[in-house]
Amino acid sequence: MAGIEIQGLYAAYDKADVLHDIKLEIKPGSITCLLGSNGAGKSTLIRAILGLTQPHTGKILLDGEDITRLPTHRIISRGLAAIPEGRKMFPKLTVTENLRLGAFQVREEKVIRERMETVFSAFPRLAERRDQLAGTMSGGEQAMVSIGRGLMGAPKILLIDEPSLGLSPLYVKENFRIIKDIRDQGITVFLVEQNVRQTLAIADYGYVLSGGKLVGEGTADALQNDSAVHAAYFG
Repeated sequence: MAGIEIQGLYAAYDKADVLHDIKLEIKPGSITCLLGSNGAGKSTLIRAILGLTQPHTGKILLDGEDITRLPTHRIISRGLAAIPEGRKMFPKLTVTENLRLGAFQVREEKVIRERMETVFSAFPRLAERRDQLAGTMSGGEQAMVSIGRGLMGAPKILLIDEPSLGLSPLYVKENFRIIKDIRDQGITVFLVEQNVRQTLAIADYGYVLSGGKLVGEGTADALQNDSAVHAAYFG
């Protein structure tokens, strides 16, 4: 199992800081969540972890190793995978072709096939539709493809950005069940979400981001009962 520690992180677009002094820990084998509304800086933090947005101050440690300045492909090779907001399918590729892209760093065909079967076991609907073009599938089915593609890299840590976005309540519930199962398989999960109730129902620990600053943290139970979080999200 692997974990991440973020120390005093500042990140900016142009000259305006988006993230201010971010300090958080993603503990190995846990679901750690980051809650916040649109524009809070959640996606920017994921981009910084993946090396897509370079912070100008602070450190990102993966199992104690500083990965802050590493290029994205080297960060991914250390066991990180990301499921982006909006799923980002390749609509004119089949389910199988989309999944294979998640194992782009794997050279052994046998390993790719074994991982593919593991994904199909977790998502029987994808097995039934392996030759279907991803662009012709429902939003919920595309979400399954996106999660499966992330698992194809056999990650130690999975970063998931807004998995409930645009999905029906039935698919949202199913997605969160799958995320919990992923954690139970020993994969560390960093879950970035606006859906507070569903997220805190499966998370072990969480942070609240507002205006690029952390304004709260605690166990899922503590955050559910936190008056500031309650006021901000539940009214």
